[in-house]
Amino acid sequence: MAFNIAILISGNGSNMLKIIQAYKNGQIKSKVVTVVSNNPNTIGIKKAQSYGIITKVINHREFNNTIQFEKTLSEYLFKKSINLICLAGFMRVLGKNFITKWDRKIINIHPSLLPSFKGLNTHKRAIEQGVKYSGCTVHYVNESLDSGEIIDQDIVRVSESDSEISLKKKILMKEHKLYIKVIQKLEKNCD
Repeated sequence: MAFNIAILISGNGSNMLKIIQAYKNGQIKSKVVTVVSNNPNTIGIKKAQSYGIITKVINHREFNNTIQFEKTLSEYLFKKSINLICLAGFMRVLGKNFITKWDRKIINIHPSLLPSFKGLNTHKRAIEQGVKYSGCTVHYVNESLDSGEIIDQDIVRVSESDSEISLKKKILMKEHKLYIKVIQKLEKNCD
């Protein structure tokens, strides 16, 4: 089955770009219908537009509360007939109502081997704790931060010479491949 995908971003959008490229070159059957950002100043929106993708900025700061922001976001996604939401550097924690409405239709990529190093500063914490391996995880989004069912993971070896920056680069390269692999897996599972 092919999905109608919405990619939610807050920043640069490197994972978003890989998903768009996979859609454009036929690596995935699904269609990237729209890219949405909560940040009006993100470079990612311009990158998506350069591929002819419909973009939308829904600035969370323009709403009185999270519920109104998420209601507007949800209405937009329903209008676009979205059935898979890919979070790609989307720096907002989604609320219970939104997650319930989109149950098992929201996936996220996280730069650690969950359940280790949930939340922010994952690479810094991995290096400080001296782990030998780190990596990335794609998981379903649930109400608890970075705690949803794991769909797939990929591993990188952490060398003694690794810095936060070098580890981030190594893991990001794995993220770009893993996200596409997971979308392909979900497409097969829904056939």
